[in-house]
Amino acid sequence: MKAVHFGAGNIGRGFVGLLLHEGGYEVVFSDVAGALVDAINAVDEYTVHEAGPAGTDHVVTGFRAVNSRTDPDAVAEEVATADVVTTAVGPTVLRFVAPSIVAGLALRSPSAAPLQVMACENAIGATDQLRAEVAAAAGADAEALLSRAVFANTAVDRIVPAQPAGAGVDVTVEPYVEWAIESGPFGDAPPHIPGAHFVADLAPYIERKLFTVNTGHAATAYFGARAGIERISDALADPDIAARVSAALQETSAVLAAVHGLDPAELAAYRATILDRFRNPELVDTVQRVGRQPLRKISRHERFIGPAGMAAERGLPTGSLVAAVAAALEFDDPADEQSVELQALLRSEDAGAFTTRATGLDPEHPLYDVVREAVAARQAVLRDT
Repeated sequence: MKAVHFGAGNIGRGFVGLLLHEGGYEVVFSDVAGALVDAINAVDEYTVHEAGPAGTDHVVTGFRAVNSRTDPDAVAEEVATADVVTTAVGPTVLRFVAPSIVAGLALRSPSAAPLQVMACENAIGATDQLRAEVAAAAGADAEALLSRAVFANTAVDRIVPAQPAGAGVDVTVEPYVEWAIESGPFGDAPPHIPGAHFVADLAPYIERKLFTVNTGHAATAYFGARAGIERISDALADPDIAARVSAALQETSAVLAAVHGLDPAELAAYRATILDRFRNPELVDTVQRVGRQPLRKISRHERFIGPAGMAAERGLPTGSLVAAVAAALEFDDPADEQSVELQALLRSEDAGAFTTRATGLDPEHPLYDVVREAVAARQAVLRDT
């Protein structure tokens, strides 16, 4: 069995690639970073080190890498003969992956089993997005080529921090891992991934993860950055920040209970588990890494505005989530392109225009006014500096 994984970075190697390896797949990494591709091909194995309590080391073998920038034909040939294709590239990069999948499907025998495609991204419906990009790239051939593949949405969860210097292609991760995959598209022939679990309805898993793990992680980063704290674990050691993050997650849990009927007691236990993961002192993670791309993280269906919008529509509390958005507006990291753009937009646009552009909220939405007030407050500070 063979899997092609787009995105040979830390998540690709330390999460998806590891589980595919444990499922018995030969893993072919595809990436545009030539130095990384060369480094992967220079070794016969790499180690995934789990940092913290109950952590262990996993040795990965049976892999290679191809450079999709310099050798797109090789990538297409790998896709054509693969059983599985996965991605961990970021939602905005999926459109650049789609042409390689189209080229591979064009080479694939119509009699072959359908290619099983899963986008492992921190976004709702990422595989649906990838399928749409594949259809767009295929053009007139879309119907024929899409018949050679099945596309399943997933919910993925594992913290993979910035790696220590000199680690090579080894990866340090947290012990916790979750990979939920919708079962319907596969029928009676799901992919063999022992570390994953297949569910009939993925929506509760996706939103529980995005609105708890991702919301909590980003909130910790933004409140931590505001306080001048460098590490995520240190930020949660601050009682005030811990209380703010906990309050935001209580609001997202209320939404999850209302929308999906999830048990409040189980959600409370899940929140506690998530916060304990963030507190892992052996997992060296920074507020700068977690807080990067703030414009994406305050967008309409992401980790703050998404659940806050759903809460406002149902008359549920939103104050703690809006407070996290206010902290995100203060995230100012010259090394992060979106952070620079965020601060520039705050200085150049009025509060209403910025709120509509950045959050996607209509002025008529019940959340709009309180978010606009947070934007105006940040702009007032910027005017005085």
